[in-house]
Amino acid sequence: AAPGHSAREEPTPSLTELRKILWTDRKPVESINQVWPNLYIGDESVARDLATLSSLGVTHVLNAAAGRHRINTGQRFYSSLDVEYHGVEAADHPEFHLQPFFVPATQFIDKALRSKGKVFVHCAMGVSRSGALVLAYLMICQGLSLTEAIVAVRLNRDIGPNSGFLEQLRQLELNGQTHTSILPDKNKNTSKL
Repeated sequence: AAPGHSAREEPTPSLTELRKILWTDRKPVESINQVWPNLYIGDESVARDLATLSSLGVTHVLNAAAGRHRINTGQRFYSSLDVEYHGVEAADHPEFHLQPFFVPATQFIDKALRSKGKVFVHCAMGVSRSGALVLAYLMICQGLSLTEAIVAVRLNRDIGPNSGFLEQLRQLELNGQTHTSILPDKNKNTSKL
């Protein structure tokens, strides 16, 4: 598809249109929801609840609010579980540049799901940072347009990436950097992105 268009040739929606999709008919947000097969979004309470993570069979944790002054978990925190950890030190602020983390987060999720793992992506509330990273994964690895990704996630969880993150996701789509175009070709021996 051409940059800025999905396979159906629909133009990338404006920020206002995206907000309307995100904020219409909202439901109460639960602590954790499965939003794609074996892919969960949740909040800090679940991230710190080893029993819940174990009972769900979570094998990979992506912390979108990592860091000393945020949710300071890490590989050591999950040492009693057989869990692989990836942290993104992201601030939930419209001016924060989350885009550089789209590919590493997407690669982490994709590798986990390809190995039949279960991935838990979280931030403080499981709404903005984690939602944005899961949307990026669905766009890059599953070939969904931004709108399709939002609709797919909202079937199971209300998310609300801040306006800056939404704009960065719009740019990802407008620049045609979706559906594995920015991931290494798994069929070729290459190390560049």
